[in-house]
Amino acid sequence: MKELIAKHLLSIGAVFLRPDEPFTWASGIKSPIYCDNRLILSAPATRTVVEQAIADTVKKYYPQAEALMGTSTAGIAHAAIAATILGLPMGYVRGEAKSHGRNNRIEGRLEKGAKVVVIEDLISTGGSAIEVVEALREAGAEVLGIVSIFTYGMKKGLERLAAAKVENHSLSDLDALVEVAVSENYIAPQWKERILRFRDNPSDESWIDNK
Repeated sequence: MKELIAKHLLSIGAVFLRPDEPFTWASGIKSPIYCDNRLILSAPATRTVVEQAIADTVKKYYPQAEALMGTSTAGIAHAAIAATILGLPMGYVRGEAKSHGRNNRIEGRLEKGAKVVVIEDLISTGGSAIEVVEALREAGAEVLGIVSIFTYGMKKGLERLAAAKVENHSLSDLDALVEVAVSENYIAPQWKERILRFRDNPSDESWIDNK
């Protein structure tokens, strides 16, 4: 599955690989990769594969799930579509509570003790997903885990998830993606090592121009 999802993400341009022209993330980190999984929603064939894979992953690892909760905003549509496939309730968690109305942070009905799975589009350092997990736990939900579309597999993200005692199952990851990217000529073979070197130590810019 990881290779299939990677092929789809590359084919629709949802993942950009540019070791020679690094992207700058909001954190200031220079990166050879940028992932925009929102493009999945505009690509019907890929969307069908991805949403079914999310549903299948929930069924495989969390058959006791009673609801799916999307991260705001990128996980909302994916949670809604996968929940429809599974016939489950769905909601989402805002970045912060509304300043009007009922001041909700969690949208959708959520019963105390409900067994929920968080749906996220991308795991990098894990911060945003963990905030969602913590908000759901504070509301009385039992968070079974996270299902994400893609993960970089960064050490910081893995450590933060472990510390929060939450597991993540991603449909694809950086290792699978670079293998597919090389085999299908999206990138030159020598770029693979540089991209993985970035993943293993993002603060070390030695991968840029092969420093």
